[in-house]
Amino acid sequence: MGEGIGGQGKSRSILVAGAGPVGLAAALELARRGFSPRVVDDGAGPTPLEESRALGVNARTLTLLSPSGVAERIVAAAQPIEQFRVRSKEKTLVQLDTRQVRGRFSAIRALAQGHTERLLMEALATYGIAPEWQTAVVADAISDFQKPEVLLRRADGRSETVRPDILIGADGAHSVVRKALGAGFPGEALETYFYLADFRYAGPVDTHYGEVSIFDPGMVARLPVSADIIRYISTLENFENRIVHPATVAKKTWASQFRINFRHVEPMAKGNIFLAGDAAHIHSPAGARGMNLGIEDACWLAWLIAEGREQEYSALRIPAVKQVLKQTYGLTRLVTMKNPLAIAVRNLVAPLFPRFGPARRALLQSVAGYDTPRPPWIDWAE
Repeated sequence: MGEGIGGQGKSRSILVAGAGPVGLAAALELARRGFSPRVVDDGAGPTPLEESRALGVNARTLTLLSPSGVAERIVAAAQPIEQFRVRSKEKTLVQLDTRQVRGRFSAIRALAQGHTERLLMEALATYGIAPEWQTAVVADAISDFQKPEVLLRRADGRSETVRPDILIGADGAHSVVRKALGAGFPGEALETYFYLADFRYAGPVDTHYGEVSIFDPGMVARLPVSADIIRYISTLENFENRIVHPATVAKKTWASQFRINFRHVEPMAKGNIFLAGDAAHIHSPAGARGMNLGIEDACWLAWLIAEGREQEYSALRIPAVKQVLKQTYGLTRLVTMKNPLAIAVRNLVAPLFPRFGPARRALLQSVAGYDTPRPPWIDWAE
């Protein structure tokens, strides 16, 4: 294993801005390789379990988190999604068995983002590292990309100036680090609003499948959150009237609305400052690739830093990012289209697609996250 540029190796100071799943994964993978990263976040703690935005954990992420032991903990805690289907009225357009993907793990599981974060924090704690909460990065502009200077400000008003050897911006879509770099975030926002509601049920419910019901126009997606909670996501403001609840509702645990953006920064690094996850790219939740792609960024970056090859990071990650943005854009357009002729063609062609073996395998590979380059530091086949 390389010892880093200039012989500094693992003594280099690394500051990770953001203690979401991406920042925590980066810190864990660095710690596993002998580094002692510092993790700061302006929030009060990890994502509340009842407000978890990301749900899907794909096979690629489990592969990446296997060496740290976190994958096995996720598998034990997560809800397996064995089937995924897309329906239009009474017709099933697409149906996939996610267990048919080759490899050690099934294609995708559901686990609340807050739970994933807590499992990563537990693993990180074994290295004596814990996030510093309510500690914000303040950086109006960074002038020295090789040895960045940033101000850390705590909730009690105390501040500290630090000059890490490496700065990792994993601080979300409104990234302070990205803005301090002066990097643009080009792309587009969809005009359509999306609405979300999580329901806890009083009786047993089937959480082993995910489903998208298309109403032309509009859609309602159904995804498991936990053994007794199901999430519904829709483009229809009054979508709750269309939900066929599988059991008696005990409580609506969370509701939200959001607009979808498709944006990415290029390059994803300047000097010794690196962007990962939502700080570098945002897109539709279609395909459950958001958190997973960010964790992939984090693990690749940690490996490259350990090998002294971190300057290759952007060139290695940009193709995967562009590919996923293109895929999620296509999937989102597919379920939100309004043109009657386009809808008729989709409903005719979509059922034929998965029947073609190579097409079905490609779709499963995408759901599993196996359509991006394999991590060369993990020596077992998918």
